[in-house]
Amino acid sequence: MKILDGKKLSEEILEGLRREIKRKRLKLKLAVVLVGENPVSKIFVREKEKACRKIGIIFQLFKFPSKIKPAKLEREIKKITKKAGIKGIIIQLPLPKNFNPQKFLDIIPPEKDIDVLSGASIGRFYTGNSPISFPIAEGIRYLLARYKISIKGKNVVLVGAGRLVGRPLALWLLKEKATISVVDEFTKNISCFTKKADIIISGVGKPNLISGDMVKRGAAVIDAGVSRKEEGLTGDINFKSVSKKASYITPVPGGVGPMTVACLLENLVKLTTKINC
Repeated sequence: MKILDGKKLSEEILEGLRREIKRKRLKLKLAVVLVGENPVSKIFVREKEKACRKIGIIFQLFKFPSKIKPAKLEREIKKITKKAGIKGIIIQLPLPKNFNPQKFLDIIPPEKDIDVLSGASIGRFYTGNSPISFPIAEGIRYLLARYKISIKGKNVVLVGAGRLVGRPLALWLLKEKATISVVDEFTKNISCFTKKADIIISGVGKPNLISGDMVKRGAAVIDAGVSRKEEGLTGDINFKSVSKKASYITPVPGGVGPMTVACLLENLVKLTTKINC
């Protein structure tokens, strides 16, 4: 069994971006919108800030209380999109339950949407007209390529159909010619699917959702789910039991998370250089 080391690979990507930013003398500023006090969201925001500072990107956090009125939040995000110098904008998800996330994501113009989550950006990706890909998809692509794991024609099971993991990965995997199945909380006995999978990707955010008896021997298991427990962050995969069956596995933390952050900032550089050319 091999561990897919996302921490090491992400550091290589960030170092390459740092050199490119310095060589091209890029002036980049990333704006992150955070609504409420979600503890996992705060961790993600800190990781993004740390990565930005490491490679020479200005990081600006716009924090709002969870009780903010949707109309006011909409006005504030529109103001942020017009601020001078801001090259990329992220709305940290999830938003509080009374908000419609897509309504706010659609405010971000495609040239600043480094998460590729607005309707316009998703449409561009689907039609092959986007210069960038979903950060989580690109991060997983890098990992699979580094460890020479092919996905073309493979049976891939996505556990979870959420906005941040399942949906973007489904679009990407279809483009990569994988055979995919998507299972969620409405699927009866998901192990019927996972036991046949060459590659399992889980992004639910439920600890120990995937156990060793649900995995085919020799499969690659990608853990893109994150939950917070007293002892720290944990993923969807029961690492101890799954590692006995899988050929490849990602840890949490240190797997998909840092790769997603690195590819997010890579998107910022790509979009900025494309616009300036």
